[in-house]
Amino acid sequence: MINTFTSYNLINRDLSRSLERVQSQPMVQRETEYYQENIGRVTSIEEFVNDDRLFQYAMKAHGLDDMAYAKAFMVKVLEEGISDPESFANKLTDKRYVEFARTYNFAAGGVDTTNYNPAQKGTVDKYLTRALKNGASPNDPALIGSINNYLAKIPDIKSVDDLLNDQEILSFALLANDFDPDEVIDLKFLRSVLEGGIDDPDSPANQTDDKRYKALAEAFNFARYGEDATTYNIANNLAVERYVRQTLEEDAGQENEGVRLALYFQRKAPEFQSYYELLADKAIAEVVRTALGFPAALAQADIDKQVEMIKERIDIEDFRDPEKLEDFLKRFTTMWELENPTSSQQTSIAALFSQPAEFGISTDMLFTIAQLKR
Repeated sequence: MINTFTSYNLINRDLSRSLERVQSQPMVQRETEYYQENIGRVTSIEEFVNDDRLFQYAMKAHGLDDMAYAKAFMVKVLEEGISDPESFANKLTDKRYVEFARTYNFAAGGVDTTNYNPAQKGTVDKYLTRALKNGASPNDPALIGSINNYLAKIPDIKSVDDLLNDQEILSFALLANDFDPDEVIDLKFLRSVLEGGIDDPDSPANQTDDKRYKALAEAFNFARYGEDATTYNIANNLAVERYVRQTLEEDAGQENEGVRLALYFQRKAPEFQSYYELLADKAIAEVVRTALGFPAALAQADIDKQVEMIKERIDIEDFRDPEKLEDFLKRFTTMWELENPTSSQQTSIAALFSQPAEFGISTDMLFTIAQLKR
């Protein structure tokens, strides 16, 4: 039987192909087609939760399928949204509910929630708001023509270059995000903002004090979505991506729970902002404890003490570095295999020395593991 590290590596080394295999499963195809055909027609929370297939698909996509029965609970999550720090979702320890409310943000998006795209309707709404504030009439033919022209052309903008090279579309986008018509824009800096996106805390958009640039990078998020940035719909595209990834992890878990935990940690790791987040999610906490050789009983210790112990051994910033993250997951999968052997303990340890280099583990790593175990 293939050990934990090798099983994880076989999936992870070509993750795109692994996801494609999941996507081609008849059940996944069937449910995804239904979701994509119907989600854009949903205009209210009531419609959403009352369509069982849509709702269950959405819940599974966010790892909440075991809560699909609790519709009243989820309605409260959606009704209060995430804008208010005191909203129901924001006060829950489990951040999956915040992510769910962000994907299906009926509290902010209303009837347009399921077909909202920040580069399309979002930008048009901002443009209209500014124009009306400046005295324009909502029935002004020139204003209506300028909106229609933008919506017709924006889906063809597939890159930062496309946007910067189309003066008409760029001007519309800048005006919508509160730049003045006569303002001199540093196009070199604007390019760095758009190319850097918003996911990296050190990106130009996140570092500048001018929040208009961050809003622009968020609306035209080429860094995250590539050529789909101007057509990307969070309630459709993101939910499908998450559903397929969730299915991949569940399938892996049927063979080896350690592989599922590794894939889950890999997906969530770049989002971690504090050490307390490592303990708030039971699955994440199990990965951390296992990788560091901590006993399961440590979960009952004082939370601040646990954080201190983790801080001594982990730099949370390392999880944003793909190579360091993979090193950590090598350690986890190896420790998991030692504690949950897929074959006899002796065979598992011997296999670590006999595997090819790309799957193996160094003697230094084994020595480190031995120290961690003590």
